[in-house]
Amino acid sequence: MVKAAVLYETKTPLVVEELELDDPQAGEVLVKIGAAGICRSDRHFMHGDAPIALPVVLGHEGAGTVEKVGPGVTSVRPGQQVILSFVPSCGRCKSCVTGKSHLCDNHAATGPNMYDGTTRLHKGDQRIHHMGKTACFAEYSVVPETGCVPIDTPIGMDKAALIGCCVPTGVGAVTSSAKVTPGSTVAVIGCGGVGLNVIMGAALVNASKIIAIDIRESQLEFAMKFGATHTVNASDKDPVAQVKELTGGKGADYTFEVFGSADTVKAAYDMAGKSGTVTIVGIAPVGAEAAINAVDMVRNEKTMRGTYYGSTHSSVEMPKLVDMYLAGKLNLDDLVVRHYSLDQINDAYDDMDKGEVGRGVIMY
Repeated sequence: MVKAAVLYETKTPLVVEELELDDPQAGEVLVKIGAAGICRSDRHFMHGDAPIALPVVLGHEGAGTVEKVGPGVTSVRPGQQVILSFVPSCGRCKSCVTGKSHLCDNHAATGPNMYDGTTRLHKGDQRIHHMGKTACFAEYSVVPETGCVPIDTPIGMDKAALIGCCVPTGVGAVTSSAKVTPGSTVAVIGCGGVGLNVIMGAALVNASKIIAIDIRESQLEFAMKFGATHTVNASDKDPVAQVKELTGGKGADYTFEVFGSADTVKAAYDMAGKSGTVTIVGIAPVGAEAAINAVDMVRNEKTMRGTYYGSTHSSVEMPKLVDMYLAGKLNLDDLVVRHYSLDQINDAYDDMDKGEVGRGVIMY
């Protein structure tokens, strides 16, 4: 039996209770969860803004220790610290074989089930789904082998958990997706956990101006710790006009939307300058559509793209991010502000909804 937080219905609190967890099957790994991040992506499922099969154990930003391996597993062994990837790769589909394993077709097709279409979690005869094949809002989780990334030098579980989602999503959006160049100007809409990592990524590649945009002054002040050079409070100023003013009327070379709404997508587009690159990181509610000036896109040669999971290969990039943290190039120590027990998970999400700065983490 394992303690887990279960979502039975949208717009209701998570239920912390005991569930049964089956042994790992071929190509699967049993992980003792050490920490799980409180990420807004899980909140989308709780609110019903994104669909998912219910009941489900959420939690996709996690790290832990390998407890047991199933038949055929060779890349990890019991006792190793691992970071979990919520997009494990099958290695066989079109996306995987063309270098886009973060968009694995078979993972998308099987969704919150394991690759064989079944689950390992259940409550009696009731099967419980696994968000992202990760389900780390539980003391233990069975995950695909390719969803376990071993790291050579163990680090704090809370920091390791963040490297499971917000760090590669944010830093990767800068380095792998947009490929921001040194000396360029960058505007970032949304200064939550992922947005702060976009800011850190822009600082890593030596952007000249990094403009943080949010509606909460506390978030903007906090963003200065991570490399922001300027801030814009969008609650009382037109963010597009302010970004253009800060860039000499030109607009930013690179803009990042990290909130997830049609309005902020349009703002990210409008504040980009000539030949600007607009990168959409945030996930908007299902059905949201943003109006883009099609003539402006052509005449000013703007580029607009989406990025998922920072367009990174987890098995390659996550160990690099660990090394960067150990080298002092990623400020994850200041990013983790609050620790909770699993029993406090609903309080943790209430704090996030209130706009508390930094990242909260469930510790096991």
